[in-house]
Order: sequence, then C-alpha cells, then structure tokens
Amino acid sequence: MILNITDLVGYLSAFLTTFAFVPQALQSWKTRDLSGVSLPMYSLFSLGVLGWLIYGILIVSWPIIVANSITLMLACVVLYLKATHK
Repeated sequence: MILNITDLVGYLSAFLTTFAFVPQALQSWKTRDLSGVSLPMYSLFSLGVLGWLIYGILIVSWPIIVANSITLMLACVVLYLKATHK
C-alpha cells in the first residue's frame, strides 16, 4: 500500500492527537486521582470523538477511523474512572 501525502498527514496528525491522551489515561489509571479532570468536558469531548468516528466511517477515512477509535477508548477509560471514583 502506497500512502499519498494527504493520508500521510492524516495518519501523522491522528497519531499525535490520539497518543496525546495516553499519559492522561495512564496517570488516571495508576493514581486514581481525577480531581483535575472535568466530567462535563470529557463527556462532551467523547461525544465529539464519537461524531468524528461516525464521520470517518461514513467517508471511509482510515486515519479518522483508527485515531478516533483509539481516542474514544482512552477517553472512555478516563470517563469511567471519573464517574466511579469517589
């Protein structure tokens, strides 16, 4: 498979924005300290990511599908921890 410049930019951007959430998810998982995490913000963000995922599926854009699938999973981990953490 040969990538064109558009796909290359898409995959690179998807990688950077998706994996920017890994430190937050790992830190939240390890420490269970979610005092600095806003539940409304992460809820809205997750809905937006779900929208991007659906959009990516509709236009069959793999960079969008892959990135937003991973980002949604990471955001859901943080949301779950925030919602269940006392």
